Amino acid sequence: MLSLQQITLPIDHSKNDLQEKIADLLGIDVDEVKDFKITQRAIDSRKKRQMIFFVYSVMIELEDESKLLKSKTVQQNTKHHRIEITKPYVYEELKVDTKKFKTRPVVVGTGPAGMFSALLLARAGLKPIVIDRGGDVDARIRDVEKFMNTGELNTESNIQFGEGGAGTFSDGKLNTLITNPRIKYIFDEFVNAGAPDTILWDAKPHIGTDKIRKVAKNIRKQIIDLGGEVRFNTELTDISIKDDKLESITLNDEEKIETNHLVLAIGYSARDTYEMLYERKISIEQKPFAIGVRIEHKAEMINKSQYDKFYKEKKLGAAKYKLVAHSDNNRSVYTFCMCPGGYVMPSASGENEVITNGMSEYAQDGENSNAALLVNVNGDDFGSDHPLAGIEFQRKWEKKAFELGGSNYHAPVQLVGDFLKKQKSDKIKNVKPTYKPGITLSSLDDCLPDFVADSLREALPKLDNKIKGFASANAVLTAIETRSSSPLRISRDKETMQSNIAGIYPAGEGAGYAGGIVSSAADGMRVGEAIISTF
Repeated sequence: MLSLQQITLPIDHSKNDLQEKIADLLGIDVDEVKDFKITQRAIDSRKKRQMIFFVYSVMIELEDESKLLKSKTVQQNTKHHRIEITKPYVYEELKVDTKKFKTRPVVVGTGPAGMFSALLLARAGLKPIVIDRGGDVDARIRDVEKFMNTGELNTESNIQFGEGGAGTFSDGKLNTLITNPRIKYIFDEFVNAGAPDTILWDAKPHIGTDKIRKVAKNIRKQIIDLGGEVRFNTELTDISIKDDKLESITLNDEEKIETNHLVLAIGYSARDTYEMLYERKISIEQKPFAIGVRIEHKAEMINKSQYDKFYKEKKLGAAKYKLVAHSDNNRSVYTFCMCPGGYVMPSASGENEVITNGMSEYAQDGENSNAALLVNVNGDDFGSDHPLAGIEFQRKWEKKAFELGGSNYHAPVQLVGDFLKKQKSDKIKNVKPTYKPGITLSSLDDCLPDFVADSLREALPKLDNKIKGFASANAVLTAIETRSSSPLRISRDKETMQSNIAGIYPAGEGAGYAGGIVSSAADGMRVGEAIISTF
C-alpha cells in the first residue's frame, strides 16, 4: 500500500476534492483512486485570517506501486509530500498452554493499563481476576453526580476510583507523545468497543466522557466472556511475600487469593495502597510531577482566537490549544489536559481535600473551555527524601484548598485579573465557573506554594501573547490541580517488567510509567505480554 502525506485542502472541500487531489499528485485517473483510507486529518490554521486548511494523510492500494514511485511525474508532484510503500501493522496476540499455570493472574485497577493488560491475559486464556476498589461505570456516575449536587463524597467510588479509571471522567483524550506499534491495536479495540471511528484519523483524537463509559463496559464484557472475572468494590489491602516472591494477596482485609502474577495498575490516587506497598518493602522512588490550577474561558473566545473569522465552522469543532512558558525561577508553566467545551470537575478521592480536573463530552459543546495550568515540582520541593514525600506535598495543598473553599468541598476561585493584582475576587463576571459542588471567591495565594503562584503570574502574560485573551481579567482560576501524574514510581525491571518482588508487575500512570490513556494502555499491554511470556 502507498502512504501519502501532507495533502492540503480548504476546510470547505468535498470528498471528491480529496480523491481528485490524490489522483493529481500520483498522475493517475480519478477512477483509479477508488478505495483510499484517511489515516490522519489535522488542522492548519497558521494563515487563519485568509483560510484554514485540513491536512490529510491517506493509504491507497494500487497496482505497480514501486513503478509508480519511480515516475518523474510522481516525484515532481510529491516533492513536498512524504510518499512511501508501507505495510499495515498487525499486532500478534499471544496464546499459552493453559495447563501450565497454577494460579490465575490478578489485575488491580480497571483504568486503561489494567483493562488492556487484562484483555491480553484473557485472550491468552489465562482467565484473569480483575479488581477495582470503586464501582462500575453506572454506580460511579451516580456517586459522582451525588457528590457534585450535595457535596457528599464516596471515598471509594468517585472521579479517581472505579471502572475506567480517572479517564472515565475526562475528555477521553488519545493524543500521545509515545511512538509504539501497539497504538493501532489500542485504537482499533476502542472502536470495536464503541468509540467513534474518528479517533482512527483525527490528529487530536478524543472519545469524550460520554463515549468512554460505553467503551469501558464493553471491554469488561469481553474479559468476562473470555473467562475472566471482574469485581468492583474490591480493594487490594495486603500482599504476602516469601523469599522475595509473591505468594498471595488479601482483598477487603478478609479474602485471601493465591497468585503468582499481580498487575498493579492502581492509578495515581491510591495513597493507602502505596503506603501498604512501601511497608511490604516494594521498591518505590520519588518522581517529579506538577501542580497548579484550572483556567476557564468562554469557548467562543478560544475558538475566535484560534480560528479567527472561521470560528463558527462546525467542521473545525471546538478549538484546542497547548501552551508553555518558562519563568525566571527556572520553572516550566504549561497547559495540560485541555478540555474544549468542557467542565471543571471535583476530583477528590479522600476526605477534606479539594482537587480539580477537566472533562468534556464527545461533542465538546459546553459554554466554557478549560485546561490545567501547571508548574513543575520535584523532590527538592517536597522537604524530604522519603519515597512517599510527594504524596504528603499533594495532601498539604489539597487540604489548604479544602479549607479555603469553606471546608465543604467547594473550590477556591479567583479571576485572572485579581490574581495578577494579588487581590481577592469579590464577583464572578462573564465566565461562569463550572465546578460543582460550588465555589468560594478567594485569593489563591493561600492554597498555592509561593513559587507556583509566582510562576503562574509571570507566565500568564506570556501565554496571552500566544492566545489573545488567555490572561483576560474575567477568566477564572479554580484551585487546586495536583493529580496530573503520579508523585512516585514503583521500580521495575526493564526486561521482566517485575518489581523487586518477583510476580509483582507495576503498570500504567499510577506506577509512574505512563501519562495519559494511550500510553497507559500500551504499558498495560507490555506488562500483559511479560506475564504471558512466563508460561
